[in-house]
Amino acid sequence: MTGSNPFNNLLREMALAVAMIAFLVLGLWAHTGTMPPLVVVESSSMIHEENGEVGSIDAGDLILVMDTPYDNIVTFAEASDRNNKYHGYESHGMEGDVIIYHKNGDEGTPIIHRAILRVEPSQTTSPNRLATNTSDYCPDGGTWDSAVIDEDGEIGTCVLTWSVPGTSVTDSETITIRFDGYSAGYYDCKRMAHANVEPYLVVWNWQPKHSGIVTLGDNNQCSVDQGGLVVNGSSGIHSASGVAGPVRESWLVGVAGGEIPWLGTVKLMLSGADSPGTQYVPGSSFLFLAMVIGGIIFAPVGLEVMLKKIMQNSPEMQQAKLEVDYSSEE
Repeated sequence: MTGSNPFNNLLREMALAVAMIAFLVLGLWAHTGTMPPLVVVESSSMIHEENGEVGSIDAGDLILVMDTPYDNIVTFAEASDRNNKYHGYESHGMEGDVIIYHKNGDEGTPIIHRAILRVEPSQTTSPNRLATNTSDYCPDGGTWDSAVIDEDGEIGTCVLTWSVPGTSVTDSETITIRFDGYSAGYYDCKRMAHANVEPYLVVWNWQPKHSGIVTLGDNNQCSVDQGGLVVNGSSGIHSASGVAGPVRESWLVGVAGGEIPWLGTVKLMLSGADSPGTQYVPGSSFLFLAMVIGGIIFAPVGLEVMLKKIMQNSPEMQQAKLEVDYSSEE
């Protein structure tokens, strides 16, 4: 009888491992509808507790990217409005969905932040489509929005007034919202109030450049991604084309689904110089990650010992032992 070929055994084990990973990825793709179906959180902009918290989004977490239609995204304004059908809806520890998007549609690492409000066109007027410069598209006033369908059926229209679902803003040229629990749901900035700075989120006299979703990291103390023109004092986030605008549908990567804590830390450890690495990962995540890895390594050993003990004490094994002893006596 010849022994098995070690090389063939290695190839078989490698093929089995690749097949298992492929089935896992395909299963996640079928569940989320996106590829890749997971993203690794790299920053602390969404953290709720300094030491990390399962249920919110920490650096080092893996997040499922769900293929949710743009119009189905629930904003903080809607989820915190008692008169809205989405009132009470929460995701990752707060009201409203967390979305993943590319800044201004540019390439690069996507942003994962909470959808705060959605600005929609209310009154519109048809543009001058013979104009050669965008500044001349709206001779009768309004803001040119290249992504909104005009009443003539073509893409692009001049927006005269705006509305924000979940708030009292309807048919307004500019947008002012106090998220103080009265005018709109209460959004806590987690900062000290002082002269001209409220403890809650305030959008003040903002005239949008186009429709879309305003976003904010839960840990960013009301500094919205869209900058100081939306919320006074906000630094905003930047791409090659400037400060991020309200998130358009074409910029959307997906909506944050389930959270797999800690495991993304491994990827951050192995990332190159263009990655922040593990500097934002909570200390507790390393401990839990070590426990998970240790469990994966030692669980099979413990399981084997336990199964052997169970087998040895089983009635069948006891009976077999008695039969062997009886045969030996004869």
